[in-house]
Amino acid sequence: MGAPRRPATEAEAKALASGVRLRIIRLCMDTALTNKEIAERLGANPATTLHHVRTLVATDFLVPQEPRRGPRGSREVPYRSTGKSWTLDVQEAMGGYGVANQAMLDAFHEELALVDISTTDFARLGVRLTAEERDELSRRFSALLNEYVERGPTPGGRPYSIFLAIYEDVSRP
Repeated sequence: MGAPRRPATEAEAKALASGVRLRIIRLCMDTALTNKEIAERLGANPATTLHHVRTLVATDFLVPQEPRRGPRGSREVPYRSTGKSWTLDVQEAMGGYGVANQAMLDAFHEELALVDISTTDFARLGVRLTAEERDELSRRFSALLNEYVERGPTPGGRPYSIFLAIYEDVSRP
């Protein structure tokens, strides 16, 4: 398993408490994008997007790249994700996982709305576990995800996203 995650600062936790900012981090993971390009991909107002980009730059989740000339000669700054979000534990800074989980769920819903679900793998499984077994399952999933993070991107590989939730099924007493 990878290195333990360090506790997020309050500013880092607040930056990650937004589904839009989580999507921006993901959009800039493989390719540096300008604020205008980010806004277009999100279908958002560039001024609103710039606020989110500045928050992510201030907390080191995005790093500006060398400025370039836009189509009309304007100066554009592309941004690239640093990968820092994967290294943080936001629970303590946010008073629990609720806010962070809601932001992840919001980002997932927005991204899923763009996907051709006929080409997407889904799985659901109902199990009965003790607290210790649930913790083991969570650790094993984390180890698997960390393994793929540590591999880094595969040249020529296609981009995929993974969303995993382990939750108590309150509908099954």
